[in-house]
Amino acid sequence: MPTPRADVGRASTPERIVEAAAAEFARYGLAGARVDRIAERAEANKQRIYAYFGGKEALFDQVVAARILDLMDAVPFDADDLPGYAARLFDFAVGGPDFVRLVLWHTLERPGGFSTSEQSAASSTAKVSALREAQARHPERIDPAVPADRLLAQVLAAVLGSVLTVGGLLSALGEPEIDVDDVRADVRRSVTRIIATRA
Repeated sequence: MPTPRADVGRASTPERIVEAAAAEFARYGLAGARVDRIAERAEANKQRIYAYFGGKEALFDQVVAARILDLMDAVPFDADDLPGYAARLFDFAVGGPDFVRLVLWHTLERPGGFSTSEQSAASSTAKVSALREAQARHPERIDPAVPADRLLAQVLAAVLGSVLTVGGLLSALGEPEIDVDDVRADVRRSVTRIIATRA
């Protein structure tokens, strides 16, 4: 009878690298992160990291894109209640401080550097399709004149912008302490305005 392998159920090398990189980037940002620390934490050598991901910048982009995909898939999409969906996305995001720090670092150091995977494209396609159907069902509440993909992007931008607010962007500009409940209410109001049917 074969001896069971010790690594059964263990995360794959790329998965371990992404998890280790997420912790490293959340703490140090792109400039301060060190590939050797990521390799040590992931129990992988540096050459593997470069082979799988190409370089530190590409790894950073993929880590943040993966975290955003996790966020989008962790909260069930509700095309009929986009303000409620946005509020739940916001709550999930601010509940994970590593996510907030990663998005803040990415905004500062790598704006616009996300890569799109097949998985994220499939996730977005399903949401866009559901939103297009909701526009047809509720043209009085969800503007059918705005393409569904653009509308979804605007909703997600409102959520991520609010996550950055809670993450300290406004306090860095001298604003007083942020009330999360107030920001959540702002998210709902913003999304309600974004999707409203134009005259």
